[in-house]
Amino acid sequence: MAQLNETRGTANFLVSEANGMYRSRDVGTVVGGSAPGLLPGTILGKLDSGGNYVRYDPSLSTGAEDVSGILFEVAVGTVKKTIVVRDCEVNGAHLIYSAGANDAAKATANAALKALGIIVR
Repeated sequence: MAQLNETRGTANFLVSEANGMYRSRDVGTVVGGSAPGLLPGTILGKLDSGGNYVRYDPSLSTGAEDVSGILFEVAVGTVKKTIVVRDCEVNGAHLIYSAGANDAAKATANAALKALGIIVR
């Protein structure tokens, strides 16, 4: 029997959003790299140079070390995508943190999300 693997679906991490049409979301250019790219729920930073969103990485000093939002949908290559940037609740079990993040690193990222108005449950 063939094995089926289900990937994370669009916005599967969202618990609730602010009232109003798309108030919790913005559109930005995301550098997702090659396939499979970045998955929904990936925590993003925003580069100081160019303003593109990339995967959050606290070890850098390019702007990627500052949490700026959460990717709403899959991003492959450098593309315009929806990003959750404020006023919502998310399921922490469905977030994708920086590579090798331990509990302390996740707590730091969650605190930065809270400062944006994104509450991790």
